[in-house]
Amino acid sequence: MSETNKKFRFKITVIGDGAVGKTSLIQKFTNDNFKEGYIKTIGAQFSIFDRKIEGDKIKLLFWDIAGQDDFNFLRPSFFKNSVAAIIVYTLEENELGEESFKHIHNWDVDIKKYCGDIPVVIFGNKVDLINEEQIDTSAIEKIVEDKNYLGHFITSAKTGHGVIDAFNAIIDELYVKYKDMPV
Repeated sequence: MSETNKKFRFKITVIGDGAVGKTSLIQKFTNDNFKEGYIKTIGAQFSIFDRKIEGDKIKLLFWDIAGQDDFNFLRPSFFKNSVAAIIVYTLEENELGEESFKHIHNWDVDIKKYCGDIPVVIFGNKVDLINEEQIDTSAIEKIVEDKNYLGHFITSAKTGHGVIDAFNAIIDELYVKYKDMPV
């Protein structure tokens, strides 16, 4: 631990198609809360979460960006100053699941365009709605490897499965990256 504790402020953008559970994941992590039903995010929402690592204070700003195309024009301003991104898709075995998986590439393009080369993790959400034993992770593992992402996590905002580990992976990566830099 350093002699004087540092304070960090990290903006993390959470993106993905509409209805994949971005808001619910953030609420589960920051408040241990889950609400049934779907409420569309208009533009963007942000949540704040404070954490300590090695005595240093970390303020996390999670920007939850609406996944609907109606809000494309707002995205550049929402991405500004992000130091990491989380791409969320749903594991549901339906059209939304297939489309949200296909759109990972589109979200990656947006990240690179507006943020450059920042750490990225992928959350496969809603595992509670499928048989986890039947998940084939080979395609997503290839994407993670090809794009040099930090990793892929299977999550459920409803049950909390994997949520803490998934968020902590990106937070810990940011702390390691910035802890020795002057604040």
